[in-house]
Amino acid sequence: MGPAGPSLKNEMMLPAVLDPWASHALYEAAHLARTMPGSKVWLVSVGPKAKLQQLMMSVAQKVPFELVALDGLAGGFTGAFECAQALAATIKAIPGLDRSKLLVFGGWESASRGAGVTMAVLGEQLGILDQFQGVDELTVNADGSLRVLERIEGGLHQVSVCLGPPALLGWATGNRAEPPNNPQVGMLNMRTVMPALQRAKPIQIGADQVTYASVNLPKQLRETRIVKDLTPPRIATELVAWIKQ
Repeated sequence: MGPAGPSLKNEMMLPAVLDPWASHALYEAAHLARTMPGSKVWLVSVGPKAKLQQLMMSVAQKVPFELVALDGLAGGFTGAFECAQALAATIKAIPGLDRSKLLVFGGWESASRGAGVTMAVLGEQLGILDQFQGVDELTVNADGSLRVLERIEGGLHQVSVCLGPPALLGWATGNRAEPPNNPQVGMLNMRTVMPALQRAKPIQIGADQVTYASVNLPKQLRETRIVKDLTPPRIATELVAWIKQ
């Protein structure tokens, strides 16, 4: 417990990586922008300014984008509502953004804090009614409508058709592999990344309304039983019985 509530020890020493779900969203956005002339990708990211600079050294070489940085906490003890509120205000303030043609891509969940509600709250803050969560595929039809595949139970997908922007998509895995590093793209992006980091607005996205009764590291549980002379069928039977528990 720190002065501002729960925190991770030596968090600033951990390597900075782009959240896996956010990565899928970024790569999907860049692919769509390449196929739609006149489109532009903004990467709106919250994190400590020093960590964002470290992160951009690798992410900036993947796909073209313009960074919009917010200097704030990005750990596991931040409120989803406050984070979404800060993101929404920042998106609204982007110069030249036509919100009637806006597609908001983001991670369905988060590796640091899988609340699963940040994107939904963000959409509400932006007044976007057409929201899709757990998206694996997006296709733009000839008439400009959007065909979206969302995950549902049983390994199936729900197919939805949206007439067009504005819309919000919370991405799961997507279909785009991680692009290879391209130094030319990196140099182009870094022209705007460093000024964006210098302009990064400090924000507070704690969880002031949340009280933590206790915070503990996950406990390791290991059950070992040594038995001799078990036949393979008997071992398989016991494993199946253990899995079903």
